[in-house]
Formats: sequence, C-alpha cells, structure tokens
Amino acid sequence: MKELNHILPLIIKNGFYQEHLFQTKLVSLFSKFGRLREARVIFDPIENKVDPLYHTILKGHVKNSSLEETVSFFAKMLCDDIRPVVYNFTYLLKICGDKSDLRMGKMVHSQLICNGFSTNVYSMTAVVNMYAKCHHIDDAWKMFERMPNRDLVSWNTIIAGYAQNGFSRKALELVLRMQEDGNSPDSVTVVTVLPACGDIKSSRIGKSIHGYVVRAGFWSLVNVSTALMNMYSKCGLIGKARLVFDRMRTRNVVSWNSMIDGFAESGDSEAAILIFKKMLKEGVEPTDVTIMGALHACADTGDLEQGRTVHELSNRVGLTSNVSVTNSLIAMYSKCKSVDLAAELFGKLKKKTLVSWNAMILGYAQNGRVSEALDLFRKMEQENVKPDSFTMVSVIAGLADLSVLHKAKWIHGLIVRSHFDKNIFVMTALVDMYAKCGGVHTARKLFNMMEDRHVMTWNSMIDGYGTHGLGKEAVELFEEMQHSVVKPNNVTFLCVLSACSHSGLVDEGCKFFTSMKQDYGLEPATDHYGAMVDLLGRAGRLKEAWDFIEKMPTKPGISVFGAMLGACKIHKNVELAEKAAGRLFELDPEEGGYHVLLANIYSDASMWENVASVRKMMSKKGLQKTPGISLIELRNEIHTFYSGSTSHPQCEKIYARLEKLVDEIKKAGYVPNTNSIHDVEDNVKKQLVNTHSEKLAISFGLINTNPGTTIHIRKNLRVCGDCHNATKYISLVTGREIIVRDMHRFHHFKNGSCSCGDYW
Repeated sequence: MKELNHILPLIIKNGFYQEHLFQTKLVSLFSKFGRLREARVIFDPIENKVDPLYHTILKGHVKNSSLEETVSFFAKMLCDDIRPVVYNFTYLLKICGDKSDLRMGKMVHSQLICNGFSTNVYSMTAVVNMYAKCHHIDDAWKMFERMPNRDLVSWNTIIAGYAQNGFSRKALELVLRMQEDGNSPDSVTVVTVLPACGDIKSSRIGKSIHGYVVRAGFWSLVNVSTALMNMYSKCGLIGKARLVFDRMRTRNVVSWNSMIDGFAESGDSEAAILIFKKMLKEGVEPTDVTIMGALHACADTGDLEQGRTVHELSNRVGLTSNVSVTNSLIAMYSKCKSVDLAAELFGKLKKKTLVSWNAMILGYAQNGRVSEALDLFRKMEQENVKPDSFTMVSVIAGLADLSVLHKAKWIHGLIVRSHFDKNIFVMTALVDMYAKCGGVHTARKLFNMMEDRHVMTWNSMIDGYGTHGLGKEAVELFEEMQHSVVKPNNVTFLCVLSACSHSGLVDEGCKFFTSMKQDYGLEPATDHYGAMVDLLGRAGRLKEAWDFIEKMPTKPGISVFGAMLGACKIHKNVELAEKAAGRLFELDPEEGGYHVLLANIYSDASMWENVASVRKMMSKKGLQKTPGISLIELRNEIHTFYSGSTSHPQCEKIYARLEKLVDEIKKAGYVPNTNSIHDVEDNVKKQLVNTHSEKLAISFGLINTNPGTTIHIRKNLRVCGDCHNATKYISLVTGREIIVRDMHRFHHFKNGSCSCGDYW
C-alpha cells in the first residue's frame, strides 16, 4: 500500500489516470489490499466504465465486504447492463456457501441460469459447492448429476460435500465412481477422503489410500501427510500417526497441531505435551489451535503447572484476546481443580460466547460447586443467552452429583419446555441424573420413552440399576441390549460387572467378563479386573480373587488391590489383607483411605500394634484420612454434617433426638460396633460411633420432616459398618424409608433391611 501511494501521484502527473488500463489496475490493487473506499473513489466518477472495471470491483467486494453489500453491487452491475462473466458467479456462489446463506445462493444460481451458464463446468461446480456448504447435499447431488461434463475439480467438490456433511461412506463410494469415469484421484481428493476414513474408523481403507499416496508420489506433500496423521489418530492408531509425522521432511504448524491433538484425543496427554515442547524448541510459532491442543492435554493430566506455562506463552504471543483460547483456559483451570482462576478469566472476558458460558458452568459442576453452576445458568438466561444441549447436559451433571430429587424434576421440566426432550444426549443425562438422585424407576420410564438410544444411554441405565442394588434388572437390561442394534462397549461391561458385584451375582459376572473379549473383541482394562476382584471378594471367594490377580496379563493397579483390600475388610481376612496392602502401598496411593482400611482390618482383629504401625506409616508419608461428610437437603438448602460436629443451629435438638433414637434401636437389637476406635474408654468409643455424620444427618431429617417422609442422605465416603447396621434399625423403629447414596452406590433402608443385601 505504501508503494502504491508513492506511484499514484506519478500516474496522475503523467496523465495516465484517465486511461482504462490504469483505472482497472488501480481499482484491482486497492480492492486486493482491502481498500474498497479508495477503489470506489476511482470507480464511481468514471463515465464510460468498461466491463472489466465492474468485474474487478465485484471481486473486491467478495473478498472485503459483507454478502449483502456484494450482492447489492452485483444487482447494480446488472442494472447497468453489464453482462456477467463466469467467474463473477463462482466468486458469489463461494461467498454464499462460506456464509451458509442458501437464500442468496439460490438467487445467484437463478441469475447464473438466466445468463446461460447452466452447462458451464466451472459455474456448475461452484453451484454444487454452494449447496453442499449450505448443508443441502441432496440438491448439490442433483446439480452434479445434471452437469453434461465433469472434471476432476467437480468430482472433488461433490466428494468433499458428502464428507463434510457426515456422509463418509458415500464420499468413499464416489471416489470409486470418479475413477470409473476416467479421473484419477489427485492430492486434493486424498486430503478430502482421508478424514472420511477417520470418521468411520476404517483404517483398512485409510491404509489403502496411504499406499496410493506412496505410488502416486504425494507422500512429500505436507497437507497429504498431515491428513494421513489425522486419519490414523482417529482410527486409534496413534503409533502409525507418529511414524508418518517422524518421516515428514518438512512440517508446518498444522502438522504439529495435528500430532498434539492426536495424542491428546488418544488419551496420551503426556506425549502431546512433549510434542508441544519439541515444536517450541524447533522455533515453530504456535497458533490458537496449538495453544488449545496443549491446554486440552494439560487439563486431561491435571497438570496445573504446565497449564500455567501454556497460559503465559499465550500471553507472550498475543493469543489471550482470542475467545476460543480463553474458553480452553477456563476448561483447563476447571479440570485442574482451580475453578476460581477459571472464574476470574470468565469474569474478565468481554465477548462471551455460548461456549464460554458452557465451559464455566461445567467447571463449577465438575468441582462440586453446583450452587454456583446453577446461579451462572440463571444469569445466562437473564442475559438472553440461549442454552444449547451442552449447557443442559452440564447443569444436569451438576444436579446428578447433588443428588436432590426435586431439583432433578425442576431441570426436567425446563428441558421439556425448552424442547430438548428429543435430544439423545440431554435425555441420556436425565436418565443418569434420576438414577443418581434416587429415582431409578423414573430413570427407567424416561429410558423406555426414548425412540433412539446411544450406548451411553444403555450404560447409564445399567449403572443406575447396579448402584441401587438391582442387579437382576441390570443383567436383564444388558441382555436386552445384546439383542439391540447398539453394541456394548468397555464402559457397558464395567457397569454390568459392578452391578453383579453389588448384588452377589458371581456366575453372571464371570460369564460377562469372559464374553467381553470372546464375543465382542474388547480387551479388559484395569478397572474391569478390579471389578472382577470386587465381585469374587464380596462373595467371600477371597482365594479365588487373589489367584485371579496373580494370573492377570497386565500389572495390577491401585483399583485392583483396593478391591481386594475392601473384600478382606468385609470377610475379616488379615492374611490376604496384608498381602494386598503390601502390593498396593508399593504403588504409592495419593490419599490415605487404603491405609485407614488396613488399620480397621487390624482393629477388627484386635491387632493394636499393627494399627499403630499403619498410623505411623501414614504420618511419615503425610497421608490423612478424608473426613466423612453427610449432606441432606431441606427446603432448597443443603445441610452438611461432620462426625461429632456441633456447629449446626439445631445442634441441641439433633443430639437429643439422636440419643433417644439410639436407645430405641438398642431395644430393637442394635449393638454398636466400636472395633475401629481404640485408645479410649468403652463409653467414649460408643459416644464417638453414635455421633457419625450419617446418624446426625438422619436425626436432623427426622426432626424436620413429617412422619412417613423418605429421608435422602448423601455421603462422600463409603457408609461405615456401624452406621449401615444402625440405619437398618432406624428404618425399622421409625417406619421411615432412608436412602443413603455413598461414594459407590445407593442403600435403600426400609423395615429393617437394606437393598444391598449387605453386599455393600
């Protein structure tokens, strides 16, 4: 532009300004530089405008003006009796497609026909592209079929249209038809169809295309190699993607971004971070996509320190003003349990998008701050930001964690009124939420009402039955799923194994574990082995469970030995508990729950020196027991109780009612279990047991609700043995149903028994 401003006075001085050649060139240059105002200053005064001037200024509008302004100038051009040329239509149709403006696109299409270009291969290819980009792929196909002649560009356009509209198999079929028509695929074809292979997870077709790439000599093209990497990553072959990446002679930033995203999406976030660091070391300037990929990896690993480093880098390269980067930062800080930092970024964000609101609502929900998530959701509605299905799923997830049934009904009503009740993901989240709020039968009603079900829908319902101790119903539903069009995945088997474990269905669980690999080709992961150990252990088959661990083809993890230790606690097996704990502590668990479990096993066996030894080990490692918390909701307010807490306003009434309640259940046969408490007098032991958080919450519920009302309790840890036993007696003497949701499952106490059948 600077050079043009120097040349312009010379053109005027030498009398060339009025010549059409110079006028056209100046209009072209100003348009090219995005200076349409200056271009129009030259264009408008010209009396006898030649056609190329109109074509040039139209091209400038296409590149630099809004669609409305561009079409307006085109209309002026027609009014001035300027005959359009073919590339006028190709430019206009491209911008209509890019803006997904079907109405304008059809208007341009009609003008194209009126001007006699309906058989022109270039203009009709642009028409096909426009309809495809406006998501009217059927119309695009009709236009393609009417073309008397088709070239390679035409074929690539319709193939891309199908691929980009989600019809991957059709796109791949068209490649074969294209070759039958006498056209060989070029690099554009390859780059177009490789994502289609990734979308349908067809590594077989992808590998065939890779072979063609080598034979055709396209392997040295950066965009082709990058597309191959993406295809292999989407097909779960991240190792092959890395081989392609390593063999590339030259890489651009898109190649690096693809490799970072590939590792992050495959679950190997540490490798993604290493690639990111290598990229920076080689001096490649990161883009917003790079930063977002790196933040995704940091979020998945929970690496707050690395996340902060990426944040600082984004500041240095000037990307923090990018709203997508800020949204990724909000998500990263939320997943790294620094939701206050996420909230600070959200508060400073001036141009919040729907994604920004969703990220922050989900961040609060993920961190257990459901009240803030709901407050933000209400604020979002007040600011007239229309929620989408992702918003609803995030709010539902928060309410599921809160486990309050009337809140579940509130969001359900809102979803129906907002017409999200046909969305498969929203409805799946509702099924999951009702199950987690104690309304498992309502969850099943919703499940039955759904016309289409995703694999997650089946998983949620099977898991819901399992956590409520309804193992037989879970098994029946799983068998129904096996006969449906939806096939079980790894999560399905984990849900059904857990359900069998909680209901003592050992034979069924063993059968499903064998079927997993034998019938479905699914490789069991550590969690599946842990579920099997839990299944055998709870049923008292401890030796069999230990032999199962010893024969595992992979190295057992914390969850496997943790399940074994839990089973030893139930069945009071000190010998195997010591073996399991020894192997478990070698893996260095981060929290002290397993040490406490071992100490309780020793305590049950009156092995006080061993208890002291475990406590000393915990102290040396700086491990602490997570304090037990019980929550109960009353009149839209959450009441929190800790063991022995005295801070509640109704403290005196609660303890008085509890003292009376303990006397009542003792008369019914309750005997306090004080084995887990030592180093104090017997009367103190009983006092400590009787003031556990669950009992305080139940006492509060009895005081503040009408007779016959079901009491819902939420516990952050597993229900202790004494409280489990006491609650059975409380349900008997009070005639109340008491539902307790602990960290693993639901316990429905009624008439002196529990739904778990004591497989807790």
